[in-house]
Amino acid sequence: MGVMHDRLATVRSIVTLSPMTYVDRLKSRLEVTGSALCVGLDPRPDFTEGGVDGVAEFLYRVVGETAEYAAAFKPNMAYFEAMGLRGIEILENLLQKMPKEVPVILDAKRSDIGETQKYYARSYFENWGVDAVTLNPFLGYDTLEPFLDFEGKGVYLLAVTSNPGSADFQRRDCEGKALFERVGDLCERALSEGKKTTAGLVVGLTNADSGVLANLPDVPLLVPGLGAQGGSLNALSDSGRTAASVINVSRGITYADGNTNYAGLAKHWADEIAKSLA
Repeated sequence: MGVMHDRLATVRSIVTLSPMTYVDRLKSRLEVTGSALCVGLDPRPDFTEGGVDGVAEFLYRVVGETAEYAAAFKPNMAYFEAMGLRGIEILENLLQKMPKEVPVILDAKRSDIGETQKYYARSYFENWGVDAVTLNPFLGYDTLEPFLDFEGKGVYLLAVTSNPGSADFQRRDCEGKALFERVGDLCERALSEGKKTTAGLVVGLTNADSGVLANLPDVPLLVPGLGAQGGSLNALSDSGRTAASVINVSRGITYADGNTNYAGLAKHWADEIAKSLA
């Protein structure tokens, strides 16, 4: 009895000391779905039946029909903020009803001095309970730190975005390295310091060439740009990356030229992603 008690105590100790990280949860979801599809939730009242009044029902339908294929969901703050307080209420209610098994990445791209960031972190991780959030890292590492000690959470730092203007700063030389490489260094710093939050990167698919991917650490990627933005999965297929990453499709599912078969669209993109990354 004493030996069995000691073994159980050891198991409990291991469980206590080794909680599931964000990347662990993401890997588990990738295994369940067999694909790395992230479903972007960018509600547009002008293209939604019923306008603002129809947005909540539209989002519940999209989430319900695509959850089977989704490795993650990514609501974009801008689209909800554009609807004013009503939009924030819609987002808050949506987050409360999201399927618990699917990680939620809040696309907020926040950046501010550390004291302000502390309250953003509380808002997103404690009040809304999202699993990960996108951040703009260009104010420096100290502005990321308020987000980096949340057990089981993740952040994605903007490294190389999908817009043409990413060439203006992100690919410019910064003392012998491109600026996006310096952003990658911040992820490695967080890891070396034993931060509880998983730090990954945002890399736009339209700009995810071999010269970019080869110069970034093998951390989780959030990859927008597939579908309406015209990005190609070829760039990722031979990259040799092993970290759990997700590829986002927004308009290609939610506003696909009048096609409201959201489950069918999600399956299509999930299959395309799975084939390309096999």
